[in-house]
Amino acid sequence: MTKPTNGLLLAALLMLPGCAHVTATPAPAPKAAPAAARYNPLKAFTKLTLPQAVNSYRAGNGAPGPAYWQNRADYTIRAHLLPAQKELTASEVITYTNNSPETLGCLWLRLEQNAYRKYSRASFAEWPQSEHTEGFQFDSVAVDEGGKTTKADYRISDTRMQIPLEQPLKPHGKLRVLITYHYTIPGKFGGRTAWANYKDGAIYDVAQWYPRMAVFDDLRGWDTQPYLGNEFYLEYGDFDYAVTVPADMLVAGGGELLNPKEVLTATERARLAEAAKSDKTVAIRGTDEIGNPSSRPKTSGELTWRFHMKNTRDVAFSASAAFIWDAARIDLPDGKHALAMSFYPRESQGKNAWPRSTQYVKDAVENFSRRWFPYPWSTAINIAGPASGMEYPGMAFDGVEDKNAPLFWITAHELGHSWFPMIVGFNERRNAWMDEGFNTFIDTYESDDFNHGEWGPKRDSEFAPQGGYPADDIETVLKDKDAPPIVTRADAIKEKYRHPVTYFKTALGLKLLREQILGPERFDFAFRKFIRDWAYRHPSPSDFFRAMDSAGGEDLAWFWRGWFFNNWNADLAVKKVTYNAGDPTKGATVTVSSLDRLILPATLQVDFTDGTKDSIRIPAEAWIQKTEVSVPVYSTKKIAQVVLDPDHAIPDADRGNNELKGPF
Repeated sequence: MTKPTNGLLLAALLMLPGCAHVTATPAPAPKAAPAAARYNPLKAFTKLTLPQAVNSYRAGNGAPGPAYWQNRADYTIRAHLLPAQKELTASEVITYTNNSPETLGCLWLRLEQNAYRKYSRASFAEWPQSEHTEGFQFDSVAVDEGGKTTKADYRISDTRMQIPLEQPLKPHGKLRVLITYHYTIPGKFGGRTAWANYKDGAIYDVAQWYPRMAVFDDLRGWDTQPYLGNEFYLEYGDFDYAVTVPADMLVAGGGELLNPKEVLTATERARLAEAAKSDKTVAIRGTDEIGNPSSRPKTSGELTWRFHMKNTRDVAFSASAAFIWDAARIDLPDGKHALAMSFYPRESQGKNAWPRSTQYVKDAVENFSRRWFPYPWSTAINIAGPASGMEYPGMAFDGVEDKNAPLFWITAHELGHSWFPMIVGFNERRNAWMDEGFNTFIDTYESDDFNHGEWGPKRDSEFAPQGGYPADDIETVLKDKDAPPIVTRADAIKEKYRHPVTYFKTALGLKLLREQILGPERFDFAFRKFIRDWAYRHPSPSDFFRAMDSAGGEDLAWFWRGWFFNNWNADLAVKKVTYNAGDPTKGATVTVSSLDRLILPATLQVDFTDGTKDSIRIPAEAWIQKTEVSVPVYSTKKIAQVVLDPDHAIPDADRGNNELKGPF
């Protein structure tokens, strides 16, 4: 997910970190004070009190509790795109269901288009706008309760709308909100939603395009943080929407196209049917058909495209006369299928460019479905246009000029967001690390797996070229006294640290948890259970921490505290090697010290003079009462050297003290 910014640049390694972003490498931190005696077992292993308490809504094992509830918002939207005016007009009906035990005296809606207004709160935060629109303009707002429709006395505060209710909405009650509105579609300055001209016509990437219900949950009641640039927290529901556009345009919309006979030619429908059976990419509309009247059902006037998407928190669409369109079948678990599709202009052609996009979409969706949780929707779409590096359910907006490894990486990353936060409904506006970091974590395995590692490894670090050791790269962050903890409120994290902390450190933390702490089997079991438990629901950070503790079979308070709640560093050191009774045939003892505040399990490699070696695993609990650990070596051979963490698998502030060479 990208944070909107003028002149979006893709980071050198990722070219997408979080959906395209601007990344500044943190300046070298001042040298820290000597680390000796910084490690304190009582602080590292003390009780961790998580922010959200266990109750009947959220259980101690990190799953939804027996009384968990969640409100629902279903949408019917009829929109009209007016290219000449660069305007979208629409009518919207929101059917809102109050499943909470509370009586609601008002409703809150989100109005993200208002972030483009002059003097919006976002413009004073880290999203200054060089151009502006007037945001949402409302023609009418009404509430229908029990068949009685009344004009709403609404109030707008920046990117929020409050609607006081004449009749409070009781528990398990339902009402409808009826809105007609219009707004000017931002140009490229829009970032996540924008339009721009290309050789064969303009492309309109349309998102945040309708007033959306804010979430009312058990954690805060109405969650009404303003839109300052960090992303979204939305209720789930079904969407029935229609978009009317000039007849020469194709529309790529999230969900299932309901009226293909009205908006596609017989040839295009036949090609789509072929693609639905094909593992190879099938052209639905080729380059030579752009601008050809025979590729559209009619040559003048307008066409209305109708879509339906079930059990989703959002929808978006893109429209253009310039689109090439291709597709292929996605094979899902249990014999199910979906359709991978790509839409892109003539400028996106080329070797290892957008003609490979559908291959990437297909592979990523199949991989994530196989590894973590089955993909739930009928289509997965990648779109080349001006709103580069942004994701919506089942859809990605990426860059027209993307190619080679960056196109693969950004495609997998943005489509991966269909799992986090589109299926697992994280609150991105508060906890951006949960969707960006989790998604960056699953990216690394997709890059390793795709086509025997063609575009791997993707290690999501801007501190070092592709390759190297991610655990070493993170030292730039861990040694920076100003770097914020991962759990910092998203809007409070400076752009300098957004990618290094929110994406990279979070993802590396999950890699450490999977590969160094729990192991793949226990981690995968716990992580998959967490996804299943919270699919289409709203987990908090505390739910995740408890879920991994419980299903992973470990009290991980020491890890959550050091890695997520603090920006602590580790420094393990080999202090000495001694033979028992001075005799190598009686074994040896290696003394290892913990010099800094973070502790992690580590491997101690013992190399013997005869060329053999031993690996000894030192668990985190070795440090639970002390700062030095005596590691026994059960051998009768002379030791040539000992090395801590020989594979650079964990962070270490000073690798110069990680080994000792003999003779001993």
